[in-house]
Amino acid sequence: MLAQLAQRKEQDPEKSFTDEQICDHLFTILMAGHESTASGLAWGIYWMYRHPEIRQKLLAELDEKASPGDLDALSGLPYLDAFCKETLRIHPMIPDVARRLAVPFTLRGRRVEAGDILVASINLAHHRPDLYPEPDRFRPERFLERSFNQYEYFPFGGGERYCLGRGLGLLELKIGLATIIRRYELEVDISRPVRPTWNDAVRSPKGGVKMKVVGLRNP
Repeated sequence: MLAQLAQRKEQDPEKSFTDEQICDHLFTILMAGHESTASGLAWGIYWMYRHPEIRQKLLAELDEKASPGDLDALSGLPYLDAFCKETLRIHPMIPDVARRLAVPFTLRGRRVEAGDILVASINLAHHRPDLYPEPDRFRPERFLERSFNQYEYFPFGGGERYCLGRGLGLLELKIGLATIIRRYELEVDISRPVRPTWNDAVRSPKGGVKMKVVGLRNP
């Protein structure tokens, strides 16, 4: 990540980040790039064990289309991709994103001045019933049935300042979930609904997701 930022500075100085901005980006990834992936994995395992039929679809796709360690195949699996996107839709790691305006503009008849801060609620956008029917229902198929634009689905923020770890974070989630479910048989406590709570900079399952390895799926 540091190499990419520094290379951009060398290739196009006029559009590059300042040293301060590079430090800010690295600090953000250091603070939010680890806990967010762990929380995403916990939410994903929780939902696949609440819905065994979804877990079976994931396993069938993995067994048929991706050999262990084939990262290129993993990144292109449609149902795994839809599952991860639905996980981040229903439980975005960060529920809103703030932007300081560079220029003034009018929003629904109200003038907003340069320097003002507007906050876009990721959580509210992801639970709009007109975009996501039955928004509280976990249903990966919605991402196979249609595409959502950057204003309808933005778990990593939006605009020019979206999270630099967007691609890496989604790939980490796919690799982690695929590795765990195809290798281990788990016993997961789904006796009660798990609610989100703040954990440092991200929203995580309150009390964690309790699970136990009870065997190997492919000894």
